[in-house]
Amino acid sequence: MKIFNSLEELGHITNPVITIGSFDGVHLGHQKILKKLREEADKINGETVLFTFKVHPKMVLFPDSHGIKLIQDQKEKNLKLSEYQLDNLILFPFTKEFSNLSAYQFVKEILVDKIGVKKIVIGYDHQFGNNREGNIDFLKSVSNEFGFEVIEISAEEIDEVNISSTKIRQAILAGDIKTANSYLNDSYGLVGMVVKGQQLGRKIGFPTANIHVEFQDKLIPGNGVYFVEVIVEGSLFFGMLNIGVRPTIDANLARTIEVNIFDFDQEIYGQEIKIEFISKVREEQKFESLDKLIQQLKDDEEYCRSIIAVRN
Repeated sequence: MKIFNSLEELGHITNPVITIGSFDGVHLGHQKILKKLREEADKINGETVLFTFKVHPKMVLFPDSHGIKLIQDQKEKNLKLSEYQLDNLILFPFTKEFSNLSAYQFVKEILVDKIGVKKIVIGYDHQFGNNREGNIDFLKSVSNEFGFEVIEISAEEIDEVNISSTKIRQAILAGDIKTANSYLNDSYGLVGMVVKGQQLGRKIGFPTANIHVEFQDKLIPGNGVYFVEVIVEGSLFFGMLNIGVRPTIDANLARTIEVNIFDFDQEIYGQEIKIEFISKVREEQKFESLDKLIQQLKDDEEYCRSIIAVRN
């Protein structure tokens, strides 16, 4: 997969078959579009192209009020896109000036003049351009003028899965990991650096790795205890992870992400690890005493290990 950070970097693309969108999460709906993109490109010995943006448009248009967190950082998205045989990824630098382009200007000046589009694959309800005036009907109306074919992903195909990045974000924030994973057709994950914490877990028999997520716009699941897979230097482990403020320990602690990795005793401070969420175990709660917290952690571990036994 070739990645371009501007249109100036583009070389020749053979018979470009293009789709447009943010594709945050690369969920089941996106996957349908990517498969269709590949099918249509193969019919004309063409190359597939995703035209997307370096920054989510809402973050540019509403910098102080967008309230959006992303399912993937760009590295995670690139890896997922490459699984679907995408040939070319254009990460266009979205700006307010660009947002003022009419749909006609966007099609003519970028898709036709710069990229040389032969086919556009697009969902029946997709909108683009200034005031979202561009849609499937608009593209069909100018297709003869510019000599490209419009391939529509029908309502039946898209609504069959009834998925959106917004719904996935809502599920993740609610801790509904199973629903999010089913929509993603994958495990929701995050990548972070192991940093030193207060080492409270070690003192109560449950040592944890504190995770710092560098990507500030990454969506973090709602507070609670989760059953997770942990990838450390390419090796897979299971564990239980807590997101929250540890109310039993202190009333004024900041929100943290801590994972207790089962059957693991390596020193990994300063290392990057990947967490994949499998299911939520319970809500975060305040216990009457440290002893009761320890007993609950033992119960949590027993529950998680029972899931591992079934999975194996």
